[in-house]
Amino acid sequence: MADRLDSDLLRFISLNAATPGDRVPPLDVLGRELGLSVTKLREQLEVARQLGLVEVRPRSGIKSVEYNFLPAIRQSLLFGLAVNASLFKAYGELRNHTEAGFFKEAVALLSSADKEELRSLVAEAQQKLQGHPVRIPHQEHRQLHVGMFRRLENPFVIGLLEAYWEAYEAVELNVFSDYNYLERVWDFHARIVECICADQLDAGLALLVEHAQLLRDRV
Repeated sequence: MADRLDSDLLRFISLNAATPGDRVPPLDVLGRELGLSVTKLREQLEVARQLGLVEVRPRSGIKSVEYNFLPAIRQSLLFGLAVNASLFKAYGELRNHTEAGFFKEAVALLSSADKEELRSLVAEAQQKLQGHPVRIPHQEHRQLHVGMFRRLENPFVIGLLEAYWEAYEAVELNVFSDYNYLERVWDFHARIVECICADQLDAGLALLVEHAQLLRDRV
C-alpha cells in the first residue's frame, strides 16, 4: 500500500515510523537516505502536518501521531464551503445518514458514565436556554452529538462527524438561532438521551432521524 503514496516522506513513515510517538529522522539525514533535497522534504512535511499525520516541535523534532481522519476532511470541506456555502446542505445530509446508520452500534458501546455525561449536557443546555439572558448552547450541542459516537472505533466515521461541526461553525449556524427552534431541538435531544439510557435504541433512532428534519428546514 505504501507504494501508492505520492509522498516520499509519507512512504518512509508508513514503512519505518508508523507507530504513534515514533521519531522521524531529521530532514537532512532523511534527505541523504532517500536521495532527496531538504527543500522537497520540507514541502512534503508541511503537507503531512496539515493532514495531521505528524507532529513537528522545535526540540522533539518530527513524530508520528495516531491516525485521525478529521484534519484531511476538514481542509477539503472548509475549502468547498469557501467556494460554495450551499455545499453545507449536502454535507449535512451525509452526516445525518452516517449518524442514523451507526447510531445503534455506537450508543450500545457507551458506559454508564458516558450516558450520565449526555444527561448533564442536556441539563446544561436547558439551563442556558432558561437563563437571563438566554445563551445558545452550541458547545453542548456539539459535545452531545459527538459524545454519542465517542466509543465507536472507526476513525472515518468520527472524523466525518467532527468535520460537520467545523462546517456548522464556518457557516455560522452556531451564532444565532430562533428560540423556538432551540427549544424543539433540545426537547428531541432530551428524549434521545433518555432512550439511550433506557436501552430503547429503536425509539432513540427514530427520534434522531425525526430531529434531523429540524435542521433541514432551518437550512
